[in-house]
Amino acid sequence: MAGIAASDADVVALLMRQHGDIRNLFDEVERTAGDERRAAFRNLVRLLAVHETAEEEVVRPFTRTSVPDGAKVADERLAEEREAKEFLSRLDGMDTDDPKFLPELMTLRLDVMKHARAEERYEFNHIRRHADKARLSSMATALKAAEAVAPTHPHPGTESAAKNMALGPIAAVVDRTRDAVRKAMGKDG
Repeated sequence: MAGIAASDADVVALLMRQHGDIRNLFDEVERTAGDERRAAFRNLVRLLAVHETAEEEVVRPFTRTSVPDGAKVADERLAEEREAKEFLSRLDGMDTDDPKFLPELMTLRLDVMKHARAEERYEFNHIRRHADKARLSSMATALKAAEAVAPTHPHPGTESAAKNMALGPIAAVVDRTRDAVRKAMGKDG
């Protein structure tokens, strides 16, 4: 990566860009087949897992303490993330050439996009109102650090900063080892 985009110094702009990346990866998985689809799906799984873990560690605690009705908003987003992780975990074990895969992926896509819209509407706007530029920047830095060591596959039941901190490093090592073995064996497109 050739440097950090200016927008990546603001946690909300960074998360909004990632939401766009997630939408684009869903598109790529849907329009490809075979090895291309498998590789695109692996990228989607990785981005969703890393993105959600980082949000749980950095964004949800801020929301809980600094946004009006923050505990309710954070709890709603965490519940949505748990459901998405459970669904993604089932899909992660499915053959992307299976005729049932695309309809299942579409269901996940609808849920993920609904979740992203809720974050953008009920959380990100409030974060912008309640955090100054320095805080938005420090949260972006923390988010990127969390993503660098986050698990690369979904782990339902770890939707809190404390659980992610306790279990995340172990899951990340297992996930990243599994990813490396898949890639070495040519099973990752």
